[in-house]
Amino acid sequence: MKKRAILIVLDSVGVGELPDAAQYGDVGSNTLNHVLEANPELRLPNMAALGLGCIEGVDALPCVEKPSGCYGRMAERSAGKDSTTGHWEIAGLHLETPFPVFPDGFPEEIIRAFCEKTGRGVLGNKASSGTVILEELGQQHIETGDLIVYTSADSVFQIAAHEEIVPPSQLYEYCRMARELLQGVYGVGRVIARPFVGKDGKFTRTGNRRDFSLPPTGETVLDHLKAAGVPVCGVGKIEDLFAGRGLTESDHAAGNPACIEAALAFLDRMEEGLLFVNLVDFDTQYGHRNNAEGYAAALTEFDESLPRFFKKFREGDLLIITADHGCDPTTSSPDHSREYVPLLVWSQQMAGGVPLGTMPTYSAVAATLAEYFGLEQRYEAESFLSRLF
Repeated sequence: MKKRAILIVLDSVGVGELPDAAQYGDVGSNTLNHVLEANPELRLPNMAALGLGCIEGVDALPCVEKPSGCYGRMAERSAGKDSTTGHWEIAGLHLETPFPVFPDGFPEEIIRAFCEKTGRGVLGNKASSGTVILEELGQQHIETGDLIVYTSADSVFQIAAHEEIVPPSQLYEYCRMARELLQGVYGVGRVIARPFVGKDGKFTRTGNRRDFSLPPTGETVLDHLKAAGVPVCGVGKIEDLFAGRGLTESDHAAGNPACIEAALAFLDRMEEGLLFVNLVDFDTQYGHRNNAEGYAAALTEFDESLPRFFKKFREGDLLIITADHGCDPTTSSPDHSREYVPLLVWSQQMAGGVPLGTMPTYSAVAATLAEYFGLEQRYEAESFLSRLF
């Protein structure tokens, strides 16, 4: 029987602070629980049926009597709390040293070299919210053509440009130039293109965002599946986070609704393989903007899409739902938070209702996928496949 696994990452949907959260300034963070508390009408019936409310740390959602899925949570072993680190660990790659961050802006030699390569000046060069910096510097960018460069608490070099001043294709080329410069001690996890539109100070970021990540520093389950002849399909920013490595096909859909539709379309034609989906709106649209109400609406939207997925699943298909870090919209910080992530697993062949407890690394997912597809690798983690049936 041909095997299919569907891995969905709810970007930033953490379920409580990790033991080392104090080192990251994240004491008290619990993204999902706090969103539920801020929106008491939020029920998420389909994920609740799988066992979401039974996961330790998710106290604001009732635990159903007989969950249909297996449920637990995972701790991040790698240093960091960004999307690249989280996704790499999910795929079996651990980082002992976090990517560098630049809270005071990037060194002058980097900015100078970037300006020489692009032939354009730079505005900003500081840590800022993406929406705030557009309000501050968007008009100046239009008038001068200088690029807006900014960072955050994460390891990112972000370049914002108006699409009528710098077409997205040109902005992507500037990002590739920055990626070439940002290596070694300056090797940020991602260079991010942030195109925007608008006028008269009213600017909106578009769906033409692209992330230019460092290539994975070791082999992942994606690489090993591809080498074994197993199709690996990415949806959303998966292609960016792995620098295209380990994928046989990708749909760079933008936003949760488009990614959900792309994933469903893949299931219509995928005969076998891994479908790896990132749903980014929880993070970019709501977590970073401290919008708990919008976060709740996005969770509802995904929850309501699950029956459509179930209708397309075949006997033997394996569904895994998890996250890559937290981004608690109810705290004063707009940044990612160091949290446990949820783990929901389902297959038609399962008896259901199996508590998986706390996994010591996100790489439990990679180990499980490897065992499911018959690979030997275990990525310094323990597979939970035998506990599902």
